[in-house]
Amino acid sequence: MTVRLSFHAVAISAMLTLSGTSAFAASCGSGSFDAWLSDFKSEAAAKGISQNAITAGLNGVTLDQSVLSRDRSQKVFSQTFEEFSGRMVPPRLLRGSNMLKQYGSVLSRIEQAYGVPGEVLVAIWGLETDFGVNIGKFPTIRSLATLAYDCRRADEFRGELMDALRIIDRGDLAASEMRGAWAGEIGQTQFMPSSWIKYAVDFDGNGRRDLLHNVPDVLGSTANYLAGYGWKRGKDWEPGSPNFAVLQQWNKSEVYAKTIATFATQLSHAP
Repeated sequence: MTVRLSFHAVAISAMLTLSGTSAFAASCGSGSFDAWLSDFKSEAAAKGISQNAITAGLNGVTLDQSVLSRDRSQKVFSQTFEEFSGRMVPPRLLRGSNMLKQYGSVLSRIEQAYGVPGEVLVAIWGLETDFGVNIGKFPTIRSLATLAYDCRRADEFRGELMDALRIIDRGDLAASEMRGAWAGEIGQTQFMPSSWIKYAVDFDGNGRRDLLHNVPDVLGSTANYLAGYGWKRGKDWEPGSPNFAVLQQWNKSEVYAKTIATFATQLSHAP
């Protein structure tokens, strides 16, 4: 789901002029994309990212005009709660209930570890990607490089691109596996690379944090994200509660957060 994207927007700042900025940083949108990319590779190396990861992630990357078009044509999210929840929840309720049962033991262990109930995690999972079915097909590195080169949100996406290379560098994913939404969200609950670096966990203990293919990692990492924003163990998640405020850290849209809460509540009452 890319509806979350419009709430990731940040104002563009003049950080390139501030002291402490990397000597390699090229101005957004100036000169050719290839020249900008060459400077970015140098900056990544200076920040300790391995040459193997830089080569695997960035060699041959080109600008994607379709990503720029999507970014510039975003509309303000205007559906009412009734419209959005009515469209999103009923078709996913039966599958969500089945997922609660299928992954019951994993979700129980996740709740013990992070305090986040399975109903909340399954609701987010269903709303974001239909339980991992629709994770997106855009090459993540290409999307992030395009948005980092463009001047609208250059600083934000420059950081995300650097974190995407770190994901490759530490062996979580190969560059070729990194496909997702057009603005760089990856995985079955659509983490930006910075959130992946901060909150992704290897919940099944197989040595990799894999939010594309590994359901225990997906759900555990989502719980870790919510816990990181202050989820209160054993407390309600409906509007007005402290945990609802945490859901709004997942998505600033009150309509989206209310839909998560409603979906989770319906799952908690499902047979």
